[in-house]
Amino acid sequence: MIIETKDLNKKFQSKQVLDHININIPKGSIFGLLGPNGAGKTTFIRLLTKIIEPDSGEILFEGKPLSMSDVYQMGYLPEERGLYKKMGVEEQLLFFASLKNIPNNQAKKAIKNWAEKFDLGKLLKKPAEELSKGMQQKVQLMASLLHNPKLLILDEPFSGFDPIHAQLLQEEIIALKEQGTSIVLSSHRMDTVEQLCDHLALINQGKVILDGELEEIQKAYSKQEWILEYDGELPQTNELFKIDCLKDSKEKRVLIKPIGKVSLNEMLAVLLNQGISIKSVKEQKPNMNTIFIEAVAQTQK
Repeated sequence: MIIETKDLNKKFQSKQVLDHININIPKGSIFGLLGPNGAGKTTFIRLLTKIIEPDSGEILFEGKPLSMSDVYQMGYLPEERGLYKKMGVEEQLLFFASLKNIPNNQAKKAIKNWAEKFDLGKLLKKPAEELSKGMQQKVQLMASLLHNPKLLILDEPFSGFDPIHAQLLQEEIIALKEQGTSIVLSSHRMDTVEQLCDHLALINQGKVILDGELEEIQKAYSKQEWILEYDGELPQTNELFKIDCLKDSKEKRVLIKPIGKVSLNEMLAVLLNQGISIKSVKEQKPNMNTIFIEAVAQTQK
Protein backbone atom coordinates (compact mmCIF):
# COMPACT_ATOMS: atom_id res chain seq x y z
CA MET A 1 0.00 0.00 0.00
CA ILE A 2 1.17 3.54 -0.72
CA ILE A 3 -1.20 4.95 1.94
CA GLU A 4 -2.90 3.34 4.94
CA THR A 5 -5.00 5.28 7.42
CA LYS A 6 -5.98 3.89 10.80
CA ASP A 7 -8.90 5.35 12.79
CA LEU A 8 -8.29 8.84 11.46
CA ASN A 9 -10.24 11.56 13.28
CA LYS A 10 -10.50 15.29 12.71
CA LYS A 11 -12.81 17.79 14.38
CA PHE A 12 -13.21 21.51 13.73
CA GLN A 13 -14.74 23.15 16.79
CA SER A 14 -17.75 20.95 17.60
CA LYS A 15 -18.07 19.36 14.13
CA GLN A 16 -16.63 15.88 13.59
CA VAL A 17 -15.37 16.21 10.01
CA LEU A 18 -13.66 12.79 9.81
CA ASP A 19 -14.80 9.93 12.01
CA HIS A 20 -12.53 6.86 12.34
CA ILE A 21 -11.44 6.79 8.70
CA ASN A 22 -9.74 3.56 7.59
CA ILE A 23 -8.68 3.71 3.94
CA ASN A 24 -5.98 1.75 2.10
CA ILE A 25 -4.66 3.06 -1.22
CA PRO A 26 -2.83 0.39 -3.28
CA LYS A 27 0.43 1.24 -5.03
CA GLY A 28 0.21 1.83 -8.75
CA SER A 29 -3.57 2.29 -8.70
CA ILE A 30 -5.99 5.09 -9.51
CA PHE A 31 -7.99 5.51 -6.32
CA GLY A 32 -11.28 7.39 -6.43
CA LEU A 33 -12.05 9.53 -3.39
CA LEU A 34 -15.75 10.35 -3.59
CA GLY A 35 -18.41 12.04 -1.53
CA PRO A 36 -20.98 14.85 -1.49
CA ASN A 37 -19.89 18.42 -0.88
CA GLY A 38 -18.84 18.81 2.75
CA ALA A 39 -18.32 15.08 3.27
CA GLY A 40 -14.70 15.45 4.40
CA LYS A 41 -12.75 14.66 1.22
CA THR A 42 -10.66 17.84 1.16
CA THR A 43 -9.91 17.50 4.88
CA PHE A 44 -8.72 13.93 4.24
CA ILE A 45 -6.42 15.16 1.44
CA ARG A 46 -5.03 17.92 3.66
CA LEU A 47 -4.18 15.30 6.27
CA LEU A 48 -2.38 13.18 3.66
CA THR A 49 -0.29 16.18 2.64
CA LYS A 50 0.31 17.30 6.26
CA ILE A 51 -1.26 20.69 5.65
CA ILE A 52 -3.16 19.90 8.85
CA GLU A 53 -2.70 17.18 11.46
CA PRO A 54 -5.27 14.61 12.66
CA ASP A 55 -6.70 14.80 16.17
CA SER A 56 -6.06 11.06 16.48
CA GLY A 57 -5.30 8.06 14.33
CA GLU A 58 -2.37 7.28 12.06
CA ILE A 59 -1.33 7.67 8.43
CA LEU A 60 1.25 5.30 6.96
CA PHE A 61 3.22 6.03 3.77
CA GLU A 62 4.66 2.84 2.28
CA GLY A 63 4.19 1.12 5.63
CA LYS A 64 5.86 3.80 7.80
CA PRO A 65 4.38 6.75 9.73
CA LEU A 66 3.87 9.68 7.38
CA SER A 67 6.61 12.31 7.62
CA MET A 68 7.34 15.63 5.90
CA SER A 69 9.99 13.91 3.76
CA ASP A 70 7.19 11.73 2.37
CA VAL A 71 5.23 14.83 1.36
CA TYR A 72 8.14 15.73 -0.95
CA GLN A 73 7.32 12.53 -2.83
CA MET A 74 3.76 13.69 -3.44
CA GLY A 75 2.25 15.90 -6.10
CA TYR A 76 -0.90 17.81 -5.18
CA LEU A 77 -3.32 19.62 -7.45
CA PRO A 78 -5.78 21.31 -5.07
CA GLU A 79 -9.35 22.17 -5.93
CA GLU A 80 -8.63 25.80 -5.03
CA ARG A 81 -6.68 27.10 -8.01
CA GLY A 82 -3.88 29.59 -7.45
CA LEU A 83 -1.11 31.00 -9.62
CA TYR A 84 0.81 34.25 -9.31
CA LYS A 85 -1.04 36.32 -11.91
CA LYS A 86 1.78 38.67 -12.87
CA MET A 87 4.57 36.08 -12.82
CA GLY A 88 5.63 34.26 -16.00
CA VAL A 89 4.62 30.62 -16.31
CA GLU A 90 8.15 29.21 -16.46
CA GLU A 91 9.34 31.47 -13.65
CA GLN A 92 6.70 30.24 -11.25
CA LEU A 93 7.13 26.62 -12.28
CA LEU A 94 10.82 26.96 -11.41
CA PHE A 95 9.79 28.46 -8.08
CA PHE A 96 7.42 25.56 -7.35
CA ALA A 97 10.16 23.10 -8.35
CA SER A 98 12.59 24.76 -5.93
CA LEU A 99 10.11 24.11 -3.10
CA LYS A 100 10.56 20.40 -3.87
CA ASN A 101 14.37 20.80 -3.87
CA ILE A 102 14.66 20.10 -7.59
CA PRO A 103 17.91 21.45 -9.14
CA ASN A 104 17.30 24.29 -11.59
CA ASN A 105 18.67 22.46 -14.66
CA GLN A 106 16.58 19.38 -13.88
CA ALA A 107 13.50 21.54 -13.38
CA LYS A 108 14.01 23.33 -16.71
CA LYS A 109 14.25 20.01 -18.52
CA ALA A 110 11.09 18.72 -16.84
CA ILE A 111 9.23 21.96 -17.64
CA LYS A 112 10.21 21.67 -21.30
CA ASN A 113 9.03 18.04 -21.50
CA TRP A 114 5.68 18.70 -19.83
CA ALA A 115 5.14 21.92 -21.81
CA GLU A 116 5.45 19.92 -25.03
CA LYS A 117 2.94 17.34 -23.78
CA PHE A 118 0.44 20.00 -22.73
CA ASP A 119 1.02 22.30 -25.72
CA LEU A 120 2.27 25.12 -23.50
CA GLY A 121 5.70 25.72 -25.06
CA LYS A 122 4.78 29.11 -26.56
CA LEU A 123 3.20 30.32 -23.33
CA LEU A 124 6.05 29.76 -20.85
CA LYS A 125 7.14 33.41 -20.86
CA LYS A 126 3.62 34.81 -20.56
CA PRO A 127 2.16 35.91 -17.20
CA ALA A 128 -0.44 33.53 -15.84
CA GLU A 129 -3.23 36.11 -16.09
CA GLU A 130 -3.00 36.01 -19.90
CA LEU A 131 -3.75 32.28 -20.00
CA SER A 132 -7.21 30.74 -20.27
CA LYS A 133 -8.64 28.91 -17.28
CA GLY A 134 -7.87 25.56 -18.92
CA MET A 135 -4.28 26.55 -19.65
CA GLN A 136 -3.79 27.77 -16.09
CA GLN A 137 -5.08 24.40 -14.94
CA LYS A 138 -2.42 22.71 -17.08
CA VAL A 139 0.28 24.87 -15.49
CA GLN A 140 -0.79 23.86 -12.01
CA LEU A 141 -0.89 20.23 -13.05
CA MET A 142 2.66 20.58 -14.40
CA ALA A 143 3.74 22.03 -11.05
CA SER A 144 2.47 18.88 -9.32
CA LEU A 145 4.36 16.60 -11.71
CA LEU A 146 7.82 18.19 -12.10
CA HIS A 147 9.40 16.08 -9.34
CA ASN A 148 8.03 12.71 -10.58
CA PRO A 149 5.95 12.07 -7.45
CA LYS A 150 5.26 8.59 -6.13
CA LEU A 151 1.77 9.72 -5.15
CA LEU A 152 -0.24 12.23 -7.20
CA ILE A 153 -3.33 13.74 -5.57
CA LEU A 154 -5.81 15.37 -7.94
CA ASP A 155 -8.73 17.27 -6.43
CA GLU A 156 -11.36 17.99 -9.13
CA PRO A 157 -8.68 18.08 -11.85
CA PHE A 158 -11.15 18.38 -14.75
CA SER A 159 -12.62 21.69 -13.61
CA GLY A 160 -12.18 24.26 -16.36
CA PHE A 161 -11.29 21.75 -19.09
CA ASP A 162 -13.26 21.43 -22.30
CA PRO A 163 -14.04 17.86 -23.49
CA ILE A 164 -10.95 17.65 -25.71
CA HIS A 165 -8.52 18.68 -22.98
CA ALA A 166 -10.38 16.56 -20.42
CA GLN A 167 -9.76 13.54 -22.66
CA LEU A 168 -6.07 14.43 -22.94
CA LEU A 169 -5.86 14.67 -19.15
CA GLN A 170 -7.52 11.26 -18.78
CA GLU A 171 -4.98 9.75 -21.13
CA GLU A 172 -2.12 11.34 -19.19
CA ILE A 173 -3.49 10.01 -15.89
CA ILE A 174 -3.60 6.50 -17.35
CA ALA A 175 -0.04 6.89 -18.68
CA LEU A 176 1.20 7.98 -15.25
CA LYS A 177 -0.42 4.94 -13.65
CA GLU A 178 1.23 2.67 -16.22
CA GLN A 179 4.58 4.24 -15.27
CA GLY A 180 3.98 3.27 -11.63
CA THR A 181 2.57 6.48 -10.16
CA SER A 182 -0.11 6.01 -7.52
CA ILE A 183 -2.99 8.45 -8.02
CA VAL A 184 -5.76 9.70 -5.76
CA LEU A 185 -8.57 11.21 -7.82
CA SER A 186 -11.29 13.24 -6.12
CA SER A 187 -14.04 14.08 -8.59
CA HIS A 188 -17.78 14.59 -8.90
CA ARG A 189 -17.65 13.25 -12.47
CA MET A 190 -18.87 9.71 -11.95
CA ASP A 191 -18.36 8.77 -15.61
CA THR A 192 -14.68 9.63 -15.26
CA VAL A 193 -14.42 7.64 -12.03
CA GLU A 194 -15.82 4.58 -13.83
CA GLN A 195 -13.38 4.97 -16.70
CA LEU A 196 -10.25 5.54 -14.62
CA CYS A 197 -10.47 4.15 -11.09
CA ASP A 198 -9.47 0.67 -9.91
CA HIS A 199 -10.48 1.23 -6.28
CA LEU A 200 -12.58 3.83 -4.52
CA ALA A 201 -13.86 5.04 -1.19
CA LEU A 202 -17.07 7.00 -0.70
CA ILE A 203 -17.20 9.30 2.32
CA ASN A 204 -20.41 10.79 3.69
CA GLN A 205 -20.83 12.81 6.87
CA GLY A 206 -17.22 12.08 7.79
CA LYS A 207 -17.50 8.30 7.55
CA VAL A 208 -16.49 5.76 4.91
CA ILE A 209 -19.70 4.21 3.58
CA LEU A 210 -18.22 2.37 0.58
CA ASP A 211 -14.70 1.07 0.08
CA GLY A 212 -13.18 -1.47 -2.31
CA GLU A 213 -12.50 -2.41 -5.90
CA LEU A 214 -14.79 -0.77 -8.43
CA GLU A 215 -15.94 -4.09 -9.92
CA GLU A 216 -16.77 -5.54 -6.50
CA ILE A 217 -18.80 -2.48 -5.57
CA GLN A 218 -20.71 -2.67 -8.85
CA LYS A 219 -21.45 -6.35 -8.16
CA ALA A 220 -22.76 -5.52 -4.70
CA TYR A 221 -25.22 -3.02 -6.20
CA SER A 222 -26.16 -5.18 -9.18
CA LYS A 223 -29.87 -5.42 -9.96
CA GLN A 224 -29.31 -8.59 -12.02
CA GLU A 225 -30.46 -6.89 -15.21
CA TRP A 226 -29.27 -8.13 -18.58
CA ILE A 227 -28.93 -6.71 -22.09
CA LEU A 228 -30.15 -9.30 -24.56
CA GLU A 229 -29.47 -9.32 -28.29
CA TYR A 230 -31.77 -11.70 -30.13
CA ASP A 231 -33.60 -12.80 -33.28
CA GLY A 232 -37.30 -13.65 -33.36
CA GLU A 233 -40.41 -12.23 -31.73
CA LEU A 234 -40.34 -11.69 -27.98
CA PRO A 235 -43.42 -12.60 -25.89
CA GLN A 236 -45.70 -9.70 -24.97
CA THR A 237 -46.22 -10.85 -21.39
CA ASN A 238 -44.25 -13.03 -18.99
CA GLU A 239 -44.53 -13.99 -15.33
CA LEU A 240 -40.81 -14.49 -14.71
CA PHE A 241 -39.26 -11.31 -16.06
CA LYS A 242 -39.91 -7.88 -17.53
CA ILE A 243 -38.69 -6.76 -20.93
CA ASP A 244 -37.76 -3.11 -21.56
CA CYS A 245 -36.77 -1.66 -24.90
CA LEU A 246 -33.47 0.23 -25.07
CA LYS A 247 -34.15 3.76 -26.27
CA ASP A 248 -30.82 4.15 -28.06
CA SER A 249 -31.02 0.83 -29.89
CA LYS A 250 -32.39 0.27 -33.40
CA GLU A 251 -31.37 -3.38 -33.33
CA LYS A 252 -33.08 -6.24 -31.56
CA ARG A 253 -31.67 -5.47 -28.12
CA VAL A 254 -33.68 -5.28 -24.92
CA LEU A 255 -33.17 -5.17 -21.16
CA ILE A 256 -34.58 -8.15 -19.24
CA LYS A 257 -35.31 -7.79 -15.51
CA PRO A 258 -36.20 -10.74 -13.25
CA ILE A 259 -39.41 -10.68 -11.22
CA GLY A 260 -38.42 -11.97 -7.82
CA LYS A 261 -35.63 -14.51 -7.43
CA VAL A 262 -35.35 -15.75 -11.01
CA SER A 263 -31.98 -16.78 -12.43
CA LEU A 264 -30.60 -15.80 -15.82
CA ASN A 265 -30.71 -19.44 -16.95
CA GLU A 266 -34.43 -19.64 -16.13
CA MET A 267 -35.15 -16.51 -18.14
CA LEU A 268 -33.11 -17.71 -21.11
CA ALA A 269 -34.81 -21.13 -21.00
CA VAL A 270 -38.21 -19.46 -21.38
CA LEU A 271 -37.03 -17.49 -24.39
CA LEU A 272 -35.37 -20.48 -26.06
CA ASN A 273 -38.52 -22.59 -25.58
CA GLN A 274 -40.45 -19.89 -27.43
CA GLY A 275 -38.13 -20.06 -30.42
CA ILE A 276 -36.06 -16.96 -29.68
CA SER A 277 -32.51 -17.08 -31.05
CA ILE A 278 -30.15 -15.50 -28.50
CA LYS A 279 -27.09 -13.77 -29.97
CA SER A 280 -25.55 -12.33 -26.82
CA VAL A 281 -26.25 -11.64 -23.16
CA LYS A 282 -24.42 -8.98 -21.15
CA GLU A 283 -25.01 -7.87 -17.58
CA GLN A 284 -26.17 -4.27 -17.17
CA LYS A 285 -23.86 -3.04 -14.43
CA PRO A 286 -25.09 -0.16 -12.26
CA ASN A 287 -23.25 3.07 -13.03
CA MET A 288 -21.38 4.96 -10.33
CA ASN A 289 -23.85 7.82 -10.40
CA THR A 290 -26.64 5.44 -9.37
CA ILE A 291 -24.46 3.76 -6.73
CA PHE A 292 -23.35 7.13 -5.33
CA ILE A 293 -26.95 8.37 -4.93
CA GLU A 294 -28.19 5.08 -3.45
CA ALA A 295 -25.31 4.70 -0.99
CA VAL A 296 -25.59 8.28 0.27
CA ALA A 297 -29.38 8.00 0.58
CA GLN A 298 -29.04 4.84 2.69
CA THR A 299 -26.87 6.65 5.26
CA GLN A 300 -29.38 9.50 5.56
CA LYS A 301 -32.35 7.33 6.50
